[in-house]
Amino acid sequence: MEKIASFTIDHTRLLPGIYVSRKDHIGSETVTTFDLRMTRPNYEPVMNTAEVHAIEHLGATFLRNDPEFSSKIVYFGPMGCRTGFYLLLAGDYESRDIVALMTRTFEFIRDFEGDVPGACAKDCGNYLDMNLPMAKYLAAKYLDVLYNICDERLNYPA
Repeated sequence: MEKIASFTIDHTRLLPGIYVSRKDHIGSETVTTFDLRMTRPNYEPVMNTAEVHAIEHLGATFLRNDPEFSSKIVYFGPMGCRTGFYLLLAGDYESRDIVALMTRTFEFIRDFEGDVPGACAKDCGNYLDMNLPMAKYLAAKYLDVLYNICDERLNYPA
């Protein structure tokens, strides 16, 4: 069986950043999948499910309400390896195109106060598994990357 594209990236050299994972063409439309890498794979500890879950709820809520991008959001959710998130956007984009959007998103998460949207039994299948303080900590840590992002963290390692 052929290896899928995401398994061909050298994860031992991958740093936290924003990467174009793939571009799919569906009819005349392009969908760009971004790899929002928050922790360094196989080097830093992975994120726990509770903070990943809180980031997912907050990030999806923010993105689907963003005035510029809300109509282009296809999906925002965690990677199975718990080192980051995938963002799928309708359109043909490059990593640099979404730095401002990701900065706004993670500032929203870092600064969020109150009840996490959708964190109740009626709205979520595992609403008790949330850790807002740790989600805020990880958002602030990722913002350190976003505020000073360079080409090395916008393009997969060769």
